Amino acid sequence: MDLNWNSLLTEQLDWHWEHHLRPRLDGLTDEEYFWEPVDGCWSVRPRGASSAPVAAGSGDFVIEFALPEPDPAPVTTIAWRLGHLVVGVLGARAAAHFGAPAVDYQGFAYAGTAAEALRQLDGTYAAWRDGARALGAEGLARPCGPAEGPYAEEPLAALVLHINREVLHHGAEILLLRDLYRNRRSLRPSPAFDEASP
Repeated sequence: MDLNWNSLLTEQLDWHWEHHLRPRLDGLTDEEYFWEPVDGCWSVRPRGASSAPVAAGSGDFVIEFALPEPDPAPVTTIAWRLGHLVVGVLGARAAAHFGAPAVDYQGFAYAGTAAEALRQLDGTYAAWRDGARALGAEGLARPCGPAEGPYAEEPLAALVLHINREVLHHGAEILLLRDLYRNRRSLRPSPAFDEASP
């Protein structure tokens, strides 16, 4: 039996996007977008308001990070995670492999509202999805090339799987943050561990 690996690889992510992740992002508010569940979060902030080692971006808002990244890295907001998906996960790869407009962390105009961030996400997701769907068997087998640095010799199929993992991973984090935000008034510390309990 011949398997259509291109369809299987792209439908894994697209099914999740269409039926789970994207519908649950509808109605995202600006307050949720910028909500910081703990002190010291990295986020997307107005230019000049960041104290992070690196504040990158070309517009009125910047994304925070550090190189090298501290261990453990700070908790990140929904705004930060959406910015990472838009630029580092989907946008840069769609540009490098499928001819989408070039994006990078330093030159990107980060969204100052949740609605704008979702428009950016929808655009970069569509560019990645459409490019990945068009690869076919030969495209999946060809090397990633210099855009993927030390993974240049890996087949594009490996990159498609990596992007699937990244979107699933960060999407789940964003949805958990939405759940926590919705229930933030009922958050309470866990009961202390009782060594005497069985």
